[in-house]
Amino acid sequence: MDLLTGEHLTRLVHEYGYGLIALVVGAESIGLPLPGEAMLLAAAVYAGTTHNLNITIVVLSAIAGAIVGDNIGFLVGRSVGTRLLSRYGARVGLTAERLEFGHFLFRRHGGKVVLFGRFVALLRTLAAVLAGANGMAWGKFLAANAAGAVLWAALYGYGAWWLGAEAKRLAGPVGIVTGVIGAVVIAGAVLVARRQEKRLMEAARQ
Repeated sequence: MDLLTGEHLTRLVHEYGYGLIALVVGAESIGLPLPGEAMLLAAAVYAGTTHNLNITIVVLSAIAGAIVGDNIGFLVGRSVGTRLLSRYGARVGLTAERLEFGHFLFRRHGGKVVLFGRFVALLRTLAAVLAGANGMAWGKFLAANAAGAVLWAALYGYGAWWLGAEAKRLAGPVGIVTGVIGAVVIAGAVLVARRQEKRLMEAARQ
């Protein structure tokens, strides 16, 4: 999809700025299949290479979107419950397999899913809704959610910003090598997360 390309995301960031970052990250956190993490990375790299955005405000926008979106998702899960999620969740990507996976993780790990789930693509859209559906205490959810949002946005945001700034500063072969190394590291992290996701889903079926 064109929406998922880095070039298109960068154009959107250029046109709409911080508000779009918060909106897309928040919508993904509610459970909608939107590229919240890719939006954060694109905005951070854009800030590092052009200085048209302030990286700290980019990170704060992502944190705000994540916390607000996750709390809305939590309320949705708390109000509609597991039965309605099983019936209608597939319409927004919450398939029966994903719901089973989420319940398995909450039984095993509870609040850790909320804290570290933001770093795993599938859990970013599932954790808040499932926390509400599983009856997790809101205070415990809020603390884990806020900590996870700050950690995720700061690491990914400032990391991508630094890569963008270095690539611009070291223009030429060294800059290209820096960019390639950064891309390989990010791609490797995504691959490891997806493999871990698959392993956990297989464990959930047992």
